[in-house]
Amino acid sequence: MTLGEVFVSETLGTAMLLLLGAGVVANVILPKTKGNNGGWLLINFGWGLGVFAGVYVAYKSGAHLNFAVTIGLLANGAAEFAPGVAANFSNAMVYLGGEMLGAFLGAVLAWLAYKKHFDEQADPAIKLAVFSTGPEIRSYTWNFITEVIGTFVLVFVILAFGPTPSGLGPLAVALLVVGIGISLGGPTGYAINPNRDLAPRIAHALLPIPGKGSSDWAYSWVPVLGPIVGGALAGLVGQWYLA
Repeated sequence: MTLGEVFVSETLGTAMLLLLGAGVVANVILPKTKGNNGGWLLINFGWGLGVFAGVYVAYKSGAHLNFAVTIGLLANGAAEFAPGVAANFSNAMVYLGGEMLGAFLGAVLAWLAYKKHFDEQADPAIKLAVFSTGPEIRSYTWNFITEVIGTFVLVFVILAFGPTPSGLGPLAVALLVVGIGISLGGPTGYAINPNRDLAPRIAHALLPIPGKGSSDWAYSWVPVLGPIVGGALAGLVGQWYLA
């Protein structure tokens, strides 16, 4: 693959992930939607199916869709990110660029799909929650630890999928994301992906959403640095345990 193909693949796959993921949150929490008050499990399964679709769309580039996965592969000592694409820092930046652009575009598309519902009067925190995560109990240290743990589970198990002949592929990753959300998503909303939170938060800041309020930049570092640390730790432990 060329790096241009990697960029396009990650952009399209991450856009699909965010469109469906942000879309299910919008359906559950915005006013006057068909899925209003559908509950936490509906959100969990919506994000899992968003991952399922995104992985298929971005299969050519290895379907990282998440810079924590890219970092995890680097820390794990992988030779390639995808066939013919060396695992190194400069190529990781191409993945990061595609993931960020895709996440931004996916968030904008979700806004367009629910435009009239965003126009309705609602708590600004609800409108922000469609785009990015936030803690139920704000404690930056413990919120950070939660994101590290959740992302560690994600990346470590993805690395474990590699040598096991399950053949489940995208379905296995989708179910893993659902499981993390059900088990570990309660404190912070489980970003477990720096792109998934940061790029949509930027979209929230830029889009003309009536009554949207703050984008909560004071919290924004947690769902960025937590997943990066969690992904790196998973790669390092996996290099020892899964070798």
